[in-house]
Amino acid sequence: MQEWKIVLPEKKHKKKFFGNLLEEVIKPGICSHCTACAAICPVKGITAGDKPIDFPNWLRDCVDCGACVKVCPRWEYKPLNGVGRYIEAFSARSKRFRGQDGAMVTEFTATALEEGIVEKAIFVARDEEWRTRVVTISNVEQLKSEKVAGTKYSFADVLPAVKEAVLDANAVAFVGTPCMISALRKMQRSFKKFERVKLAIGLFCTENFYHSQLSEFLSKKGVAMKDVLKTDIKKGKFIVKKADGEVIFPVKELDEIIPSGCKVCQDFSAVESDVSVGSVGSEGGFSTVLVRSDVAKRVADLIRAKGNAEFKDASIEAVKKLCDYKVKIHPYNR
Repeated sequence: MQEWKIVLPEKKHKKKFFGNLLEEVIKPGICSHCTACAAICPVKGITAGDKPIDFPNWLRDCVDCGACVKVCPRWEYKPLNGVGRYIEAFSARSKRFRGQDGAMVTEFTATALEEGIVEKAIFVARDEEWRTRVVTISNVEQLKSEKVAGTKYSFADVLPAVKEAVLDANAVAFVGTPCMISALRKMQRSFKKFERVKLAIGLFCTENFYHSQLSEFLSKKGVAMKDVLKTDIKKGKFIVKKADGEVIFPVKELDEIIPSGCKVCQDFSAVESDVSVGSVGSEGGFSTVLVRSDVAKRVADLIRAKGNAEFKDASIEAVKKLCDYKVKIHPYNR
């Protein structure tokens, strides 16, 4: 049996550790739904999915190990923000994959797999109704599926899949939102096995949604999820592409369904990732890439050497503007 050994954090309430998480993170509405706690719980009692994080029987089943608190990015929360440190920045478009914009998340993953930098990659795919499902990628051919490519604006249980991957492989990549990246870093500091995540690809992110709520909202706009070809957010507009045209409306209309945990997040650019990717700062069809670590620099150099992408300059000012805007609209004082 795999053992997880940690130094216990200090409790703030005279309850089991999940009770502390409940009082400090979940009840105050700052939980990011990163699913780190669900991944690390030794009794697998913490639930995620398309609903808020919960542990229905925590009073009885919680073994008071403290792991959930140890890995939670919102425990003693201090928001991260800004563009962050990076080694290089560029705009690029893959020459062999199609994706949300320049398919550079796919290109980075494919190159890391081909070169043996990682053995597996954890990706978020979707079904016909755009419900998320987590898939383990072990070969480049899997990355060509249209169900894998593109952005899905709904929560996915990525970190539980990452935990399973690091127990089975020595080198893993994963793609996640800024809160997931922050959770991973805490997991790596607490549990040695998570050092096997060698490439963490962060996505530019303003907010995420529960699938059921987003589906219901779009249905009121006359959009059935099964008819959606692509969703995107650009210049303050939410864009839904269908075979017979587009439905466009201000992102602000989604305020009523933005989860409370997203409303305190200020990290737009995934500052703790190895490489951050998003559309802001690039022209249509290209991705902005912020290379932050040596391993990501190695992958970027390999992509260049192989001629597998077209490169241009990125507008860091545009990225900075969105980073500053997220701080403005998501204040956090506690």
